[in-house]
Order: sequence, then C-alpha cells, then structure tokens
Amino acid sequence: MAFNPSCPSQFASSLIPFKASILRHHQSPIHLHNRLLQSSSSQFATRNFASKHLPHSSVSQFLFADSQFVPSTLRLPLRINSVACCPAPLLESRERALRSPLFASSLLLKSNLLFSFCYGRNLKQIHAQIIVGDYEQNPFVASKLLGKYIELAASSMEDARKVFDKLPERDVFLWNMILQGFSKHGHFEDALSSFVRMRVAGVAVDQYTLPFVLKACGGAKEIKMGQVIHGYIVKSGFASDLFVGNALVAFYGKCQEVSSSREMFDEMQQKDIVSWNSMISAYVVNDLLSEGVELFHIMLNDETISPDKATLVGILPACAQQPAIKEGLWIHSYIVKSCMELDAAFGSSLISFYANIGRLGSAKLIFDQVSDKNIVIWNVMIRAYGTHGQAEEALKLFSRLVDTGLRPDGLVFLCLLSACSHAGMISEGLKLFDKMEHYEVEKIPEHYACIIDLYSRAGLLDEAMKFIKTMPIEAGKDVYGALLGACRIHNNIELAEEVAKKLFDLDPGNSGRYLILVKMYEDAGRHQDAARLRTTLRDKKIQRPVSFSAIEIEYNLHTFGVEDESHPFREQIFDTLHKLELLMIDETTVANQMVVNS
Repeated sequence: MAFNPSCPSQFASSLIPFKASILRHHQSPIHLHNRLLQSSSSQFATRNFASKHLPHSSVSQFLFADSQFVPSTLRLPLRINSVACCPAPLLESRERALRSPLFASSLLLKSNLLFSFCYGRNLKQIHAQIIVGDYEQNPFVASKLLGKYIELAASSMEDARKVFDKLPERDVFLWNMILQGFSKHGHFEDALSSFVRMRVAGVAVDQYTLPFVLKACGGAKEIKMGQVIHGYIVKSGFASDLFVGNALVAFYGKCQEVSSSREMFDEMQQKDIVSWNSMISAYVVNDLLSEGVELFHIMLNDETISPDKATLVGILPACAQQPAIKEGLWIHSYIVKSCMELDAAFGSSLISFYANIGRLGSAKLIFDQVSDKNIVIWNVMIRAYGTHGQAEEALKLFSRLVDTGLRPDGLVFLCLLSACSHAGMISEGLKLFDKMEHYEVEKIPEHYACIIDLYSRAGLLDEAMKFIKTMPIEAGKDVYGALLGACRIHNNIELAEEVAKKLFDLDPGNSGRYLILVKMYEDAGRHQDAARLRTTLRDKKIQRPVSFSAIEIEYNLHTFGVEDESHPFREQIFDTLHKLELLMIDETTVANQMVVNS
C-alpha cells in the first residue's frame, strides 16, 4: 500500500522512529510532553511506544507523565515495564515500580527486567523474585534466566544447571542453551554428560546442538566420542552445514588429528573466516608452523575471504617461531592500514614476533603503543627483555607493572627468575623468589628449577643441592635437569651421576639426559662407561630428536638437518662448503708457518 500522508494513523506510524529519537535526546519533560500531545495519535500506545522507547529517555519525570496520552488500562503496566528496563540514573523510580503488585503477576515485566537490568548480584535478586512468583518452571522465563547466567562467569553455570534441572519439560532449544553454556565456560565433562541425558530423554539434536558437543569433545580430548558424533553427522545429513563443518575442523585439531582436520577443511563446500581460522589454529597449536603459514598464504590469495583479528592473532605465533619475517611484517602493516585497534592481543603477539627475530626496539615500541595493557602483555615484554639478556630492563619493567596496580602472576615471576639466572643476578633472583609469597603467587616446579639454575650457573652446586633438600615439594625433572646441566658446565661428574640416576627414573624417554652424561664420561676418559650408556640408549630404543637449523633468505625459509640431502640446491651448497673448507685449511697452514717462523 502506498504511503498516504493524509491518513493520521499511517502518518503517526511513520513518525515513531523520529519520536523515539526525540525521547532519547530531549531534556525538558514539559516541552517533550507538549510535543507528544500535539501528535494526537493513539498509535504510540497501541504499538507499545512508551514501553519501548521511554526507558531510553534521560527524563525520569516523564515516566509518570504518560497518563495523559496512554489509555488508562495501559498506564500502570507501561509505567512499570518502562521503569523495569530503565538505565542506572532511574534506579529510584525502578525500585518503586518493583514494589507494585502488578510486577508479581506480569511475565512480560520479569522478562524485560532480565534482559535489561542484570548484573551479577542483581540477577540473584531477580531469580529470587521469579521463584516467589512461581515462574521458575515457565520455559519463556527460564530460557531468559539461563541466557543471563550463561553470559556471566563460569562460576554461574551451577546456577544455570539448577534452573535447567527444575524445568518439567525441556525442548531442544533449552538443551542447546545449557550445552552452549558448559562448552563456552570450559565445563566440557558437564556438557558431554548433558548431551547423553538429552539423548536418553529422546530429544532430537539439530545443527546447533552438534557444534557445542564437538567443542566439548575437543576440550575434553574425547576423540572416540567425537568420532562417533562425526559418524552421526554424516548419516543424518548435517555434514554440509557450515557451522557443523567448522566444529569438526576445530575438534580434530584440538585432538591432534591434524590430517583429519585438514580433510574436513578440504571437503567443506562452503568456507567462511571461521573455517580458515580453525584450520590455521589446528596447525599452529600442533607445532606444524610451516603448514600454518602456507595455509595463511593460500588464504591471502583467495579473493573471497579476508583475514580478521582472530586470523592474525592466531598466525603471528607461527611467524614468530618459524620465523616467517615477511608474513609477520605484513601482518603488522595490515593491522595499521586496516585501522585495527592495537589491543593487548595484537600487542602481545607482535612483541613476541619482533623479540624472536631480534628486533627488541620494535617490540618495545609496540608495547608502548598499547594503551590498555593486561598482565599478558607485561609478561611478554618482560620475557623479551630476559631472553635478550637485559635482566635489568626486565626488573625495571616489573617495577612499572607493580606501580600500575596489576597483580603479577606466576608467569611474570618465571620470566624474571629466568632473566636473573641468565644474567647471573643471584641476589635479585632470590629476592624475587621471596616476593612471590607477598603477592600470594603459588610456587610451581618451574620456579624452583629457576633457582637451581640460578645457583648452578654461578657454580654454587652445593647450595643448589641444599636448596633441593629444603624444597616443600618433591623435586621433579625440571629441577634435576637444571642441576645436571650445571654439572656438565662445571665438570662435576660425581654429582652428575647422582642426579642422572634420578632423571633416568623421572624422565626415562629423554635422550638428552643420557647424552650429557655420555659426553662427560668421554671428556673424563671413561670410554667404557660412555659405551655402556650408549648401549642402554639403543636397547631402550630411545631416539635422539632430529635437530635442524633454519635461515631465511629473501623471505624464503631454508632448513638444514644432520645428513640431510633434501635441499634442492644441495650440490651448490656442498660445493661452496668444500671451497670454504679448503680456504680454512690454507689459512691455518699460513698461521702455523707464521708461528714457526716467529
């Protein structure tokens, strides 16, 4: 029907958005009242105009002036409904409205209140009022209550469970809500047990149920159950659903089945940014960094998709560890050009990247540019200083962290202790270790290992052993591993044998522990003992992990391993190495002749 300005009701309807904007910004209640009266239309009442738009008005007096243009039968409900949803400046009016007898019998008011005015403690009060009103078993109210509890912290899920369990009937929508809540907050076992209850109750799953369950399977590392659900997905025809496909990619990635994850990704007929992010994340978290970077390249060449924040934050660790310098620099440039906010997530990833490629100045610049710093970004910057041997700068940054009022956590102290250890700052390291109690930070084996390393690097092996004996927890492989390394540096073979015996029991599959002692035996001329240990390694089939070196030339990464002949330019490389070897021999010969002649 064509618009007719001569029709009062239609004309009034068209003005509702305009009137709503007036309500939001008007400051004079009397003037605003007169303007509304001039409209002479009942449309505002019949379309719930007052209840919908009055809560957004900054004019609290107007909440009680609607009686002159709203039909008498709607005045009190609309007043209370508006006040129940009101913003913080109207709290006094809201409290008066809640004391109205009408509130106790209005389902609409309770629902609006849940949607519009729920923050932690307030939600508990509202829940209590719903129980008093005997609405707790109403699916309409319960679904809103569930949603609000799910929005809060993980600790609120127990309240959500109680609300859910009291419902006499639960449809798939309500089951999906509780599954979503458990999966979202990391209660994976609860999510899986709820899914079993759902199936026992005979409730049919839909395409929204399956992603929540697969997320729980991935979080709990329940690979078998996830595979069973995958089979159900194929049989039930859900395999083509985009959200289900994304969930399968993420599930297999979390369960370290990266090949299956890639198979799911390749089979997806439709992919969105979540699909790409899930697959890249699967590579990165499973240390398949080059594959992750390669897929990122493929994504950039796909004109139908563009990286988002999750993509960039996910791939930056791979660029830092690879290192893929070109990609990391491109990501930083992309963030700047796209006017994305340099928040703590971006900042911490970029700091790690620049620190790993040796550009500590750039890392510091990124740190200074992040305005809203959380504890994570402080940790990353402190670790960057420590890794580059700048322990004093790390300690200065720690002082700045304390001045901000943020509470340092265990990771901060771990980074600082490691920095002090590498710098030989024994006194500072011990003081930091004692400060952990002041900040109520729990000491874990890694912290104790840093103190052992601190003593050991300074050659104070006796003090290290005394410290181990006074530890309140049993020394683990990290502690003894640090001490064994110190024995190797200071050539204390007797203590090394004692420590190695403990390590062979604590960490029997680590070939590095054996090889340290083998090397010490060989240096001491105890070749029979060295041969005996090598035989033990072979008999136990303990293999040494393959080591390799990497270098990036013109943005291409080249890796080299022991006896590795896979490089495409190996002939040229070996030829160059041979020429360099001949030059070294010539230089050595000349040097020896100069010594003889002198």
